[in-house]
Amino acid sequence: MSKANTGRAGLIAVLVIAGAGWGVTQPLAKIAVSEGYKHFGLVFWQLAIGAVALGALNTARGKGLPISAKHLAFYLMIALIGTVLPNSASYQAITHLPSGIVSILLSLVPMLAFPVALALGLDRFSALRFAGLACGLLGVILLVAPDASLPEPGMLYWIPVALIAPMFYAVEGNVVAKWGTHGLDPVQVLYGASVIGTIVMLPVAIGTGQWISPLPPYGLPDLAITLSALIHATVYTTYVWLVGRAGPVFAVQISYLVTGFGVIWAMLLLGEGYAGPVWAAMAIMFVGLFLVQPRPNVALVPTHATGEDTA
Repeated sequence: MSKANTGRAGLIAVLVIAGAGWGVTQPLAKIAVSEGYKHFGLVFWQLAIGAVALGALNTARGKGLPISAKHLAFYLMIALIGTVLPNSASYQAITHLPSGIVSILLSLVPMLAFPVALALGLDRFSALRFAGLACGLLGVILLVAPDASLPEPGMLYWIPVALIAPMFYAVEGNVVAKWGTHGLDPVQVLYGASVIGTIVMLPVAIGTGQWISPLPPYGLPDLAITLSALIHATVYTTYVWLVGRAGPVFAVQISYLVTGFGVIWAMLLLGEGYAGPVWAAMAIMFVGLFLVQPRPNVALVPTHATGEDTA
């Protein structure tokens, strides 16, 4: 095998491992809510654990964290639209929906990002990419069709809640693309947002009675939220490295892997099973992902499991 082929094989391996890591965060979120933990408490600890992990990484890189007024406002915005609001919705939705369904819905991020990009003047209309958006909407229709795929009829009402997260993530990526990051690199953005988000969510978690004590005894939900936060910090920084090393068009393929692995992990860890329309919806959404592939000079972070931030 040539050196070039070996190098590409290594990059593919990194892509697959990162996709598998991101994919497992959805089943972990399902476990985190399985014994009564509520969304605000979970979002607080997700941010706090991520802040510690990313702070250690940022320090190891010899980087600081600017705290001017504009930077603090930026961190707050990213914390709100990248974690607090979408993840609060995701934790509520995944309490009632199968983990695999939520993973499939999160694959809508690149498709929803297209109309947002048009509205902000970041992209031009493309019939092909519009067809990709239509595929995404068709996939959602398949998921919510009466008696088609959801195990219980009452789950239908939680689909709109699950769609809040991909919509926020689509907005977030385009906002960053249009107005930039004030000279910060992606790890600094995520670190700063995690710190500010932690500060914001502490009184919210306590005031709403959703505080989760860090004291023992610990159960599976505690392990799940800790692992999810650490995995996210790891795979996010890996993804950023991959964009720089192999380019955004290669790295964006992680969208397929996160959704696919999210469904597989849900089957393995949670014992979930899906009706035919669910598999059809996922296949159609994969077609939509293919059609909305970014141009070579576009480098938005495309994929989100619970807790994933765009920078």
